[in-house]
Amino acid sequence: MGKVFTQASVSLDGYISGPGQSGFDKLFAWCTAGTVATPTADPDRLTYRTSEATARYLRELQETLGACVVGRNMFDLTAGWDGRHPSGVPVFVVSHRPPPSDWAATTPFTFVSDGVENAIARAREVAGHRDVGVGPGGTVADALRAGLLDELRMDVVPVVLGGGTPMLAGLDATAPIGFEQAEVIEGIGVTHMIYRRTLQRPV
Repeated sequence: MGKVFTQASVSLDGYISGPGQSGFDKLFAWCTAGTVATPTADPDRLTYRTSEATARYLRELQETLGACVVGRNMFDLTAGWDGRHPSGVPVFVVSHRPPPSDWAATTPFTFVSDGVENAIARAREVAGHRDVGVGPGGTVADALRAGLLDELRMDVVPVVLGGGTPMLAGLDATAPIGFEQAEVIEGIGVTHMIYRRTLQRPV
C-alpha cells in the first residue's frame, strides 16, 4: 500500500497563497524556469519546464500517484479544473455541500460528505499500491490531526508573501508532530524538501 502525502509550493514565510489569493505567479514561477519538459496528464494545459533535478522529482510523483483528496475551497478556486485534474487520477472532494448542479457525473471527481478520513480511505482503495496526495489547504491539517499523513513535500520558493493562506494551520491541539528530513532537491527557483513522519499512522 502506498503512502499518504501532501505537496505544495510554499513561500519562505510558510504561505501557499498571498493576501486575497495573490502571489501565485511567484509561487509557481519554478514550474517554467528551466528547459526540461515534464508533461502532465493534460500537457496542452500544463507542461512543466524545469531543471533536470526537479523533473526527476516530478516524474517520481507522477509515476507513484494513484488518487488525490482535495477540499471544496480548492475545487471551487480552480473551477473543478474544468472537469480534469492535471494529475489524471481519481479525485475525492471533501465537502458538506453537494456538487454544482451543472457538474457532470462522468468526471473523475467523487464528492465525500463525511470527512477527510473517509475520503482518504476511499482514495487508498482506488490507489491500491500507489500513493494518495492530500490538499493543499485545510484537508492537510485534518489528515495530520487524524494521524493519516505520512509525508510532507514542500516546494520552497525564495519569496516572502507577508500573509495569506498558511500551508499548515489549525493544529494547536495536535502539535507537536514529529517529522524527519528524508531528501532535499535543489531546482531552479525552488528547493524541494521531503519530510517523513516519525511515528507510524494508526492501523
